[in-house]
Formats: sequence, structure tokens, C-alpha cells
Amino acid sequence: MKTKAYRPWIALLAGLAVIGGLAVGVARLVESPAPKAGAPRGERLYLAYCAHCHGADGRGSWWATVTLLRPGDFTDRTRMAGNADPYLFEIIKHGGSPLGRPGMPGFEHLGDADVEALVRHVRSLSK
Repeated sequence: MKTKAYRPWIALLAGLAVIGGLAVGVARLVESPAPKAGAPRGERLYLAYCAHCHGADGRGSWWATVTLLRPGDFTDRTRMAGNADPYLFEIIKHGGSPLGRPGMPGFEHLGDADVEALVRHVRSLSK
């Protein structure tokens, strides 16, 4: 008999979980920015691989905030000036774990020219 008393609460929590999941899915679809026509390769790659966590503008995304990730703010000129291009290349190519930044995945499947284009684009966000 006691289990029947909990059924409405279980149904309520399940309903809230479904609504939350749908809201997150819709938000991710809406947030996915599309590159402008004729956008440079670095910008297209950034929007495809990086904007999910770092945000389209480089300040971080809502998804990163919700999941308690702290992606770097690429618009902070002082911080970006302290990161040399080889460091940015390595963290993009191989991920953050070897460099003490375990939340950053590596993109080994990208060629060196693509990673260099990403570095240039990331640099442009702080200007």
C-alpha cells in the first residue's frame, strides 16, 4: 500500500525529466550557429567543433555552464596573450589532459592545417 503513495511523485519526477530533456535538446538545436556564407575555414571548424563548449563568441556556452565546465574565455585579451600559438595548437590537437586541462578533448582527426586555422580563429576572438 505504501508504494501507491509514491506513484504521483515518481510520475511527476519522470515528467519533469522528460520536459527537461526536451528543453535541452531544443536549446542545443537552436544554439547551433551556422557559419556565414564564405566564412573562413577556421571559423567553420570552430563552429562545428568548439562552439558547443566555448560558445560562438568565445565566451563559453550555456551547455558548459550547466555541466559545470569552465572553458577558456577567448575574448579575454590578457589571458589569450599568455597562451602561445604552439600551446593552443597542442591543446586543440591532443586535448587538455597532457597539459593539465582534462576537460578539453583532443581533435587528432583534424589535420595540422585545420588546427592552425582554428588557432588563428581563436586568436581573432580576442580582438
